[in-house]
Amino acid sequence: MIGILLRFKTAVALVLLGLLTLLAGVGQKTIWAPAETVTASAPSDGTAAPLTVIDQKLRTLHGGTVKINVKGEGSFMLAAGRPDDVDAWVGKTAHNTVSGVSEDNKSLQLNHTDGEATAPTPAGSDLWVSTENASGELNYTWNAPADGEWSLLLASDGTKPAPSSISMTFPNDTSTPWAVPLMVLGGLLMLAGLALLLIKPKGGKPEGVGGDDTGESMKDKLIRRARAVRPADKPAPVTPSPVEKQPGSANSSSNFAAPFKTRRAGVAMAALAATIVAGTGVAAQATTTPSPSASASAEAETPDSPVLLDAQFRRILEQVSSTVDAGDAAKDAAKLKTRVDRTELEVRTQNYKIRSQVGAYEARMPVRATKLLTTVVTSKRAWPRSVMAVTQGEGNVVPQLLTLVQKSPRENYKLVETTPLQPGTTFPAIGRSGTETLAANDKSGLLYSGEEALAGLGDRLTKPDSTFKDKLVEGQSSPYIADTLAYQADVVKTGVNGNFSFTHKVAPEETVVFRTADGGALVLGRLNFAFDGTPKAEGDKLAIGDDAAVLAGGKETSSGMVLNFAESMAVYIPPTGSKDPMKLVAATRGLVGASFK
Repeated sequence: MIGILLRFKTAVALVLLGLLTLLAGVGQKTIWAPAETVTASAPSDGTAAPLTVIDQKLRTLHGGTVKINVKGEGSFMLAAGRPDDVDAWVGKTAHNTVSGVSEDNKSLQLNHTDGEATAPTPAGSDLWVSTENASGELNYTWNAPADGEWSLLLASDGTKPAPSSISMTFPNDTSTPWAVPLMVLGGLLMLAGLALLLIKPKGGKPEGVGGDDTGESMKDKLIRRARAVRPADKPAPVTPSPVEKQPGSANSSSNFAAPFKTRRAGVAMAALAATIVAGTGVAAQATTTPSPSASASAEAETPDSPVLLDAQFRRILEQVSSTVDAGDAAKDAAKLKTRVDRTELEVRTQNYKIRSQVGAYEARMPVRATKLLTTVVTSKRAWPRSVMAVTQGEGNVVPQLLTLVQKSPRENYKLVETTPLQPGTTFPAIGRSGTETLAANDKSGLLYSGEEALAGLGDRLTKPDSTFKDKLVEGQSSPYIADTLAYQADVVKTGVNGNFSFTHKVAPEETVVFRTADGGALVLGRLNFAFDGTPKAEGDKLAIGDDAAVLAGGKETSSGMVLNFAESMAVYIPPTGSKDPMKLVAATRGLVGASFK
């Protein structure tokens, strides 16, 4: 009777335990299932600042898409840019940084950095790949515009505090790794309990339970059986009978063995289920823990990314083109200054001045954002940054090289040179995904440095017998070098009343060098072309053209004159080991000055 009762109680306990375990597993998938998203908010007692940076790591903190809600008074903006660009633009301005999320995923971690109280408005900066403008409230879905890391900058106008009411909604980890193992374990426990109830012990009903006809006591029966199985030639053991001292031990009669065998079977099933659960946990851990090699790969430094995406570059080119069109139409250099600088600003300013008095004087070639043939973008993220576009839109007889430079993070790109491609010349291949820019004196991997190449070109333009005559050539139909030498020779020949000299000197601050795909380089820069004339004898006079007369204030001089031209040039430099000469790729000149001595 005791064995049956014990077996029944064990079976019921297993069924109940299995049912509870099963319900726990089902509950993890239903009523206890985690929320699909979690929302964290910025603390309301933070220090006010004109700028707020949202750290790039929050975008991938939980995987999936992050949604941001911002509330503020009046108008404000949210800009996306590379983390180093955002940090560079912020500079020394006081700002807050949303840097993380609390452990309970309810609060955003906000760090304040002291600094300057105001900043220029970040609106319109070329650093931003995208911007969102709002008034009162903004709902923003944070998606990466391209590979790599991206931060956000939140601001009003740079003088007022940035909005402080910020909340971010992240995808939540909805996985329930114990749900299925608990359901499996619960089912196994219930099956074990049912099996314990239904399976009969071996040998049927235990002897001695309920009595028998012989009236023999259980103790006498056990002693008799023990003697029957002991060999006759061995003495009886002197230890106390296990029946007397250990009635519940494994050495008891076989009539009591069956219930305990069934009990051990239930325990074995439970152990098997526990093993399944443990194995599931290990497997889950194996899928979420990165391997050492993967971690090392993730931590490895990635190469510098190009400073502009295609969309940014096209937007900048359109703004530059519109600005130049406005200046050209009005012949007003003041309209150029937001997007034009250095050589190009100087040349167009003088061109407008001359054309205002000499109607026949040729205008500069128009600047077009289309047709965009190729772009060249530096991957050097320090400032100044240089980029180049090759376009051939309406009014461009040949493709035109447009060189743009960004001096500092808070300044926009400005057009510094426009250089038409020489006829019959092929533009060298340069990777569009970003290329290296070199210092003007850097000769690494090249036959010549950028400054050496331009100096060689200047010598070639000055002297017909230059040592660079065979080291720097033009294309078959490229006329610039030949035309310049012919023009200078003709002036000397026909100017019988004067002595003339010519120089072409490098302006070092204007030099930009891009690495080409073959390991060579394309150097773009400026030569200052000076044309100096002095009368041969007292009383002799020198005359200048109508265009130069506008800048000089007269057409004749008996003391001498100087004409100054800005030459925008592009030269291809072969890589080290090449037997090919350098090639003049693009060239033009513009009159920038004229004066009498």
